[in-house]
Amino acid sequence: MSVVTQSTRGCVLDARALIDQGYSRCARWKGANKTHVTCRFKRRCFQVSKSHYGDNTGAAVDGNTEMLQKADKPPKKRKRKHSELNQGEIDSQAFHEKIRSVVLEGTKSLVDSARSLGYLQGATVSVEEPLPSQECSLAALCEMAKELPLVNDEEQEERVQLLVTEGGCTSHLDLFSRVTENTSDWATAVTLMGEEYVIPPNAAFLLSDFTRVQPLVHYGKRFELIVMDPPWENKSVKRSRSSLPSSQLKRLPIPLLASPNSLVVTWVTNRPSHLRFVCDELYPHWGVEVVAEWYWVKVTTSGQFVFPLDSQHKKPYEVLVLGRYRPSESNSSSFPETSEVPVEDRRLIVSVPSALHSQKPSLSEVLKPYVGAEAECLELFARSLQPGWTSWGNEVLKFQHTSYFTLTPADDRAAVPKGEHADAPATSSPGKPSPPRRSPTTVD
Repeated sequence: MSVVTQSTRGCVLDARALIDQGYSRCARWKGANKTHVTCRFKRRCFQVSKSHYGDNTGAAVDGNTEMLQKADKPPKKRKRKHSELNQGEIDSQAFHEKIRSVVLEGTKSLVDSARSLGYLQGATVSVEEPLPSQECSLAALCEMAKELPLVNDEEQEERVQLLVTEGGCTSHLDLFSRVTENTSDWATAVTLMGEEYVIPPNAAFLLSDFTRVQPLVHYGKRFELIVMDPPWENKSVKRSRSSLPSSQLKRLPIPLLASPNSLVVTWVTNRPSHLRFVCDELYPHWGVEVVAEWYWVKVTTSGQFVFPLDSQHKKPYEVLVLGRYRPSESNSSSFPETSEVPVEDRRLIVSVPSALHSQKPSLSEVLKPYVGAEAECLELFARSLQPGWTSWGNEVLKFQHTSYFTLTPADDRAAVPKGEHADAPATSSPGKPSPPRRSPTTVD
């Protein structure tokens, strides 16, 4: 099950199980030949069994150790050339002190609950295997695609294309200026640009950078949920994707993509300046009202913080800012009134993080109660796809590469439910109604 346990404090999420829910049935195309396979995200990616405490970073976590016992110990002071903290560090420290008890007490309660159900017991992989290390060149391809002419407005009808046509053909696809849809209820493994990717069922995506977002606007959908993980400017020497100045985020056409009262969720780094920017500048610019602040808490497979709670270098949590889009009266008059569910403040999402850089957990299950099971959902700056969602970014297929999955042949007779014909071609076509987009499956 993807949501292991939940309470008024938040929930414990099994991120890998949530990914796998979308791939219970998968069709694999090799040229015109189709086979059925079972598809699972590699377990090794979510086996973070070691916490980083002091110099003992290589020691395995003892599953019998008291939960988070080291979090109450006073932090070791870091040697500094200057005795005074800079303003950014002062702000960070003040923010941490404000939420520390919420994170500590809430995490302990949720982890204790999960452990009583047999989760977070320190399970390890029986056979060690290296992490997938597929080099992602998608961003570079997006740069090259800038040399291609933009699709004219007259060609708007052709801005949508099917992932697979009859016979399994994908050579016709223009991934950079048209939204690509997998209208099948099955996940589909196909070859794109010479590499094999697994596309979840009823998913749509656009592979482009910030300058080529227009096809998404012309896609003709309004979304009840928009989640984004911007490439915030960072002092790190290297990042897997180029950063974007905060001011440029205001150019995102959220008012053209969001339906009234839609939920807008933004991942924010632990720099207070980024948090202030989102709350005081970015959301007001879009007409989004801040309604809650949540925290993603990262723990090991034994339930310990991955970093000391009071570490001055890295914190074991990240922030999400949740808001509701409030269009002006003139802009909202053409849309039907929609009710909204109040969003609780200061909730925790506790999970074992991926060992892969910048892979965030899916929020589909934890946000479903606030937008409805049939909501149209969009992820911006995405690096993976989700069943029933539309996704955009210059690395939108990164974690869909088959090197991150284990694909094994399936019994075709067992794979196709009675009354279904997996070999039947998709009947939907671009510009016409597709089968209803389903939100990811419900909690087991």
